[in-house]
Amino acid sequence: MFKESNSIFLLLLLCAFSFMIWNTMMGTSILSIPWGIKQAGFTTGMCVIVLMGLLTLYCCYRVVKSRTMISSLDTTTWEYPDVCRYYFGSFGQWSSLLFSLVSLIGAMIVYWVLMSNFLFNTGEFIFNFIHHINDTDSVLSTNDSNPVICPSASSGGHPDNSSMIIFYANETGVQQFEKWWNKSKTVPFYLIGLLLPLLNFKSPSFFSKFNILGTVSVLFLIFLVTLKAVRLGFHLEFHWFTPTEFFVPEIRFQFPQLTGVLTLAFFIHNCIITLLKNNKNQENNVRDLSIAYMLVTLTYLYIGILVFASFPSPPLSKDCIEQNFLDNFPSSDILSFIARIFLLFQMMTVYPLLGYLARVQLLGHVFGDIYPSIFHVLVLNLIIVGAGVSMACFYPNIGGIIRYSGAACGLAFVFIYPSLIYIISLYQEERLTWPKLIFHVFIMILGLANLIVQFFM
Repeated sequence: MFKESNSIFLLLLLCAFSFMIWNTMMGTSILSIPWGIKQAGFTTGMCVIVLMGLLTLYCCYRVVKSRTMISSLDTTTWEYPDVCRYYFGSFGQWSSLLFSLVSLIGAMIVYWVLMSNFLFNTGEFIFNFIHHINDTDSVLSTNDSNPVICPSASSGGHPDNSSMIIFYANETGVQQFEKWWNKSKTVPFYLIGLLLPLLNFKSPSFFSKFNILGTVSVLFLIFLVTLKAVRLGFHLEFHWFTPTEFFVPEIRFQFPQLTGVLTLAFFIHNCIITLLKNNKNQENNVRDLSIAYMLVTLTYLYIGILVFASFPSPPLSKDCIEQNFLDNFPSSDILSFIARIFLLFQMMTVYPLLGYLARVQLLGHVFGDIYPSIFHVLVLNLIIVGAGVSMACFYPNIGGIIRYSGAACGLAFVFIYPSLIYIISLYQEERLTWPKLIFHVFIMILGLANLIVQFFM
């Protein structure tokens, strides 16, 4: 009986640690996975998710093992930038800092765009409910009890940043609402008054208490997608190379857009050593990491497949799937409203944490103090917030932002540094073989190609 209880306890401990990594890795990228599958094609998209999961897992494994390859020093307290500094000197230290900041600030920009989106739709839901306005009448949509909309149909294939309310000349109240509650012209600025003061806190300990909101948000998204799929049913036709009016081909040459998104979606390489330090059974690190990546891969597959397959084609084309799949549901949809509320509050608590990490890394390296003065912190935060507001106003395409920032930071942390460090360590130990060299050089070439091709798609 004692052995069985002990085995159950160990199993729960394993699940808890793998779930912690899963919870840390899951982020805003999940909202763009269905769009990425649409860009790649259904079959190609599923294959790319699995292959990218395996590739990023292996590179993450190389990060975890990088400290143990240095046998001449005690590396138990080292972080990954310390490993980079050991192999590449000051260039490794500062370049790792640069790409880490790219990932953090890129995530904060995506958060600002999404928070503007969710705040706008929340306000619109409340206004439409009070004034009994049906916002599905102004865009291409289905007409059943579970409406799905195509905002890009009225904007030439680009995200629609305007309100979807029908206006009447004598309804001045509605016109005033549209003037002061606009997704790209006003709402991004309203967030400044709320979030800029929070970024200036010296300690983020208060916000770290709300991490459970991330888990709740993802679980509710899974519930939402499942329920919508049951109600809408599956709408699939398989055309391998040629598109039709309502369906995209199974194989599309835009699949690198999905690899860019997935590089950030599977990105945990810059903090995985820190996370695994808390594991009491260090010998289980690889197993726990593998289970976590399997869970993340299955989550992305589940969300992506169900949203793509259940998207109602006809009457809508699969090309209508938005970069944020919640935008395919009208603001009057109750479940989508709840999901946006969950995500809005979660992001408002995580955003200051990301800002704190950016401050620690940049100001700590440059000035040797993570809070040199309120002036230094305020200038940094104004730059970060300004970047978020600018993107929310002029380029609110979270899929594009995610794939560019993901491919950029992934080039160093996911593809080049882990492979190059492994090659150098094997060479120093005189264990480097041609197959290992060719394989890891190929990984680095893939990372470089992943970044370059983003600018041609």
